[in-house]
Amino acid sequence: MPRFFVREPRPEDGFLALTGENAAHAKVLRLKAGDDVTVCDGQGMDYRCTVLSAAPERVALQVRSAWPSYTEPRVQITLFTAFPKQDKLEHVIMKATELGAAAVVAFPSARCVSRPDGPSLSKKLARWRKIAASAAEQSGRGRIPDVAVAASLEEALRQAAGRDLPLFFYENETNASLRRRAEGVRFTTAAIVTGPEGGFTPEEAGLARALGLPVCTLGPRILRCETAPLCALSALLYACGELEGVDQT
Repeated sequence: MPRFFVREPRPEDGFLALTGENAAHAKVLRLKAGDDVTVCDGQGMDYRCTVLSAAPERVALQVRSAWPSYTEPRVQITLFTAFPKQDKLEHVIMKATELGAAAVVAFPSARCVSRPDGPSLSKKLARWRKIAASAAEQSGRGRIPDVAVAASLEEALRQAAGRDLPLFFYENETNASLRRRAEGVRFTTAAIVTGPEGGFTPEEAGLARALGLPVCTLGPRILRCETAPLCALSALLYACGELEGVDQT
């Protein structure tokens, strides 16, 4: 069933309308009167709707039912990832959205080769957010993950430290695993912090420890900077039971 995100749809007397890019997408899909669609407010609420009429700039819908989205993880996990080279961050944002990340925050660190700023960063941020919205729609998410930028590693670490379970992944850590760090901890929010090509410096790992972030490993193999955050996210979701089937009845 086609899925559309509409910010704060606020059905009026049981009716909604698709306009702008959503209407253009509906035209591409060749929606017509009688077709069923799902409209999501981007905040976890889904609306089952039927198309009443489809014009090029406006698609009128009748709301049949509404319910909280069953696809959203109970644990909100934010990825904090250092700027990678080229378009690798686009891949991370897309796949993290599909997996269920609540947000993605990019930041500069000592070994970052890419350091977008100014107009270039603004343009990239707009594109990253569009990628997250598209991936959320495609994967049936109930929310569009926020995509943001922290001005420095320290700022990112301080944000991460505010989560119930903050995890800093460092390739030179050999003993403390994700499983060990998460075992016995009750949490509803978590943060995953991963580095750039070349990894974090010892000083950066020291800063993470000083700010109270548990340092851990993703195993004995060296993962690429675009692989590590997705690996950690998948592992943590699995540990939380978020990769199980869901009863939709």
